[in-house]
Amino acid sequence: MNDMTRREFISTGAAFAAAGTSAPAFAKTPDEIRAVLLHMGMNMWGEWRAPDEPKVAGKRYTSGEVYFSESIWNRTIDHAVKRRFNMAVMDLGEFLAYPSHPELAVKGSWSADRMRDEVRRLKAMGIEPIPKMNFSATHHQWLKEYGRMLSTRPYYQVCADIICDVAEIFDRPRFIHIGFDEETPNNQKGRLVVCARQNEMWWHDLIWFVRKVERNGSRAWMFSDYGWHHEGFTEKCPKSVLQSNWYYNEDAQGYDIAKMKDWFKPKLRLFADLDKAGFDQVPCPSNWMSQKLKESGKTDNSDCAGEVVKFCRDNISAERLKGFMMASWTDCKGENAFRFNCAGMDQLADAMEERHA
Repeated sequence: MNDMTRREFISTGAAFAAAGTSAPAFAKTPDEIRAVLLHMGMNMWGEWRAPDEPKVAGKRYTSGEVYFSESIWNRTIDHAVKRRFNMAVMDLGEFLAYPSHPELAVKGSWSADRMRDEVRRLKAMGIEPIPKMNFSATHHQWLKEYGRMLSTRPYYQVCADIICDVAEIFDRPRFIHIGFDEETPNNQKGRLVVCARQNEMWWHDLIWFVRKVERNGSRAWMFSDYGWHHEGFTEKCPKSVLQSNWYYNEDAQGYDIAKMKDWFKPKLRLFADLDKAGFDQVPCPSNWMSQKLKESGKTDNSDCAGEVVKFCRDNISAERLKGFMMASWTDCKGENAFRFNCAGMDQLADAMEERHA
């Protein structure tokens, strides 16, 4: 249920934004975060279709079973350990059978007990398991019909329930990543159903999710791209939220702000803006290759990690730069995905280790 009134929303947002003095204290670790984002669930980019809805030719629909190989997953984690990664951000989606809402599961979803076993295994290997549930309306098809109930009483209830589930299953993790990226109508063009929050409703729901995560003993972590073209992001967003601004050079603009077209400058500039505003950051590069990069003549995006690490170390204070996260944006199913995930980890590990050479 939505237990935040409009008055509470305004007062809470102001209090959180004011230097974060009302944000709870979180456990700290001296280790620099070296994280990899790995996808266990994949129902975040297609159309969700109810059983009685017509199927439209040419549309990509969410799957009724998991797209995942446990052997590929295990080998990927082994490589993360080899390259001294200390955190795996596990994008759950439909992959977990949430105890409070089993209707969200698909064929092959892991039970809560199976996930608890994996959490313990990763910890024993020196990998901190961090759950990610993307609550962006552009990427929440894993919520099935509840995703179409955006910002309603049933939607809030389901989201609150599964946050509680995950907090318990992951043994009160240090962070819960809530996604919240790319939620604009433009990012949903071509969809059969377009649904996006904006303005005050976007802020209301962001702060609602932050509060739910914190009430369950974790710290909220989000992607920062809403701040690229929305004024007031660094003033309104709670300072307790761990920020991952991402830059993949997907528009082939390079890494020199002075040489970029004006529309793209805020993407890189936000790293420094977040730092000045007092946010902790885990910047996010990728080895994913956009069509624009291909058209520009590049054959891969292998330099992204090194360029982002260098830019961020030059523009973010050491106190606020908590580490980096590689996002290769592929699955954990086949050999090609395995090699791509490993290549991304190698690129980030090499870039982070350069200063120690």
